[in-house]
Amino acid sequence: MEIVNKVAQSGLLTLDLESLVDDVRIDVFDIKDHLHMEYVLREEDFRATLDAYDWARHAGRYLAVTCSNDAIVASWAFMLVAAKAAGIAADVRFGSAEQVLLDVLDERLNALEWSIYSGKRVLLKGCSKMELPQGAYVRATARLVSVADRVMYGEACSFVPVWRRMKS
Repeated sequence: MEIVNKVAQSGLLTLDLESLVDDVRIDVFDIKDHLHMEYVLREEDFRATLDAYDWARHAGRYLAVTCSNDAIVASWAFMLVAAKAAGIAADVRFGSAEQVLLDVLDERLNALEWSIYSGKRVLLKGCSKMELPQGAYVRATARLVSVADRVMYGEACSFVPVWRRMKS
């Protein structure tokens, strides 16, 4: 008896969002941890803390710069962090790790050649080792509906239909 790969014969194209960002490593620099009592920005102390900080730990990684509490932090404090990390980190961005991941993914989605999905049945791969922000699937779907015939979510053996182009 011959084993038939029905998935391969289905003409289904898989878009694995994880593969677009599996090389992205993100560290978080929380300014709160470098403030007096986690709320007060004292310029001299803050600058001294940044000078003593081991920036090399972020080499080749994306650095998400944020402040996770309600401290009032001047713009120049975020700028000082960016200046210290620039040239060491792969990139320095403002926001949470999730936001930075979503921004990087968005850039990589923009660089994709979407015409390969034109008129095709496309599966957005659902299971992955890395937890992707929900926004990643929203952004990819929004792009796919402009070119694809169908958009599904999940795995080839078990997927959820998301969108289908209406026949003219």
